[in-house]
Order: sequence, then structure tokens, then C-alpha cells
Amino acid sequence: MLDADPWMRVLAALVAAGMLAAFLVRAIRKDRREFSRFRRYRSTVRRQRMMRRWLIESAVTFGAIGALLLIVVHPFAGAMLEQTQQLAPVAAVRDFTGSGLGIGMIIGALVGLTLLTIVGVRGARREGGVLVVGNIAALLPRNRPELGWGAALSRNAGVSEELLFRLALPALLVIVTGEPISAFLLAALVFGLLHAYQGPVGVIATTLVGLVFTAIYVVTGSIVVVMVLHALFDLRTLVIIPAAVYRVDRIPGTIRFPKPLPLAPTRERAQPASEPDAAPSASTETSTDTS
Repeated sequence: MLDADPWMRVLAALVAAGMLAAFLVRAIRKDRREFSRFRRYRSTVRRQRMMRRWLIESAVTFGAIGALLLIVVHPFAGAMLEQTQQLAPVAAVRDFTGSGLGIGMIIGALVGLTLLTIVGVRGARREGGVLVVGNIAALLPRNRPELGWGAALSRNAGVSEELLFRLALPALLVIVTGEPISAFLLAALVFGLLHAYQGPVGVIATTLVGLVFTAIYVVTGSIVVVMVLHALFDLRTLVIIPAAVYRVDRIPGTIRFPKPLPLAPTRERAQPASEPDAAPSASTETSTDTS
């Protein structure tokens, strides 16, 4: 248990409740409305303007607020991590990953993921597109300038979101709960709910991703490792896939209305239009899976 003075616990509870309420209202109302508008944009100028706005707002909302909050609660962040690492299952995993066999398995997994990515890119080219998890197809950059904004958004998310959701917010919540597991879990859940604009599947997927990042942070004890992994994860979606699969790096910014990127054909899309029961083809900016 991490003990705190009663007055500090009450104050932390009020701050946490206010932050969570503000985040959820923003996710449900503002973010969903803006993303719905963004999906209708055809002009790359308008799309880049919205990406720039999201970058600034994210840096302030998550990065700056997370940094300010961490200045106040940083003693609890260190104590929370140390207590979590002392739990028997976590200690066992840490011992294993530090062994020769564990390091070898980690290297093998990274090599395997790299090979799977290469194979996946080639398969996506043959299929004519990729399957995405959640309603995020509209986010995929469509030309070289948008790729730049995708890279900037990815790097910013890796730093600012991990700073808040893996460090500052759990440290604030542990003051209220008194133990770290529930604080980490609640922070990961909030992280997922903030992706409500991606639909229910997107919320579930990002919550699971948040839990994976939390586990990596606890096992490694390094927030920098998690920041890098988060940035790479987003770069895969917002830079690598558009460039490697769709070749958008070859589309100059002078093309003001680049076409939406097609998704991989599903059975419904592949069904001949002449059949009487054929469903209308899905919009290229919606998806049945998430990322």
C-alpha cells in the first residue's frame, strides 16, 4: 500500500475526477465531431490544417498537463513502479527477460515482427489495400506533406501520451487507490476511452495496447523504452503503411485533392454488384477492423 495524507487523497481524488470528466467529454463530443468533419475533407490543405491543430492540442493537453502533473506527483510515480516490480509475477518476468534465454527470445520476436511486417506489406499490395482496426482509414496520409504530419503526430503521441498515461495519471490515481495495479489499469482504460472516435472496436484495441505498454513499462522500468515503442507503433500506421503499401510518398503536395486510400477488399466488397442481394460497397473511409 502507498499511504498518503487524508487531505492529499481527497485533493487527488478531486483533481483526478475533474481530469477524467474533462477527457471523456472531450473524447465523446469534441474529438468525435472533429473526426467526423475530417473524414469528409477532400482538400489536403484542410486535412493538413486539422492535423496541425491536433498536434498542438495533443502536445498541450497530454504533454504539458502530464509534465506539470508529474512535477507534483513524481515521488509517488517512483514508489508505485518499485512496489509493482516487487510483486512475485512481475519479478519473475523481470528475471526471465534479463536472462540470456529471455534476451534471445526478445530479439527473435523483434526479428519475427520485422519479417511479418515485410510479408504483410507485400500481401497488402497484392490485395489492393490494408485492413485497419477501428474507424481510422481517413487518418492515413494521402501525399508527402501529410506523411510529415503523420510522423509528427506519431512522435508526439509516443512522448506526450506515455508521459501522461503511464507516469503522471497512474501516480495521481495511486494516491487515491493506495495500490498501483488499479491505478495502472484505470489509466489504461482512460487511454482507450479517449479513442472513442474510432468506434467500439477501436476503444477495445487501444485499451489493450495501453495495457501492453503498461506491462512493458513495469517490466523494463523505463518510460523511454515505452515512448519509443509507442512512437514506432503509430509510425507504422501513419507513415510506413501509407508509404510502403500505397506509395503516397510519391504524391506531391501540389495535388490538392488526393484520393482516399482504398482498404483491402472484404467479401462484401468483392461481391459482384449485379447480384440482387449484393450490399452497397463500403466507403473507403470506414472499416470493419481497427488499428
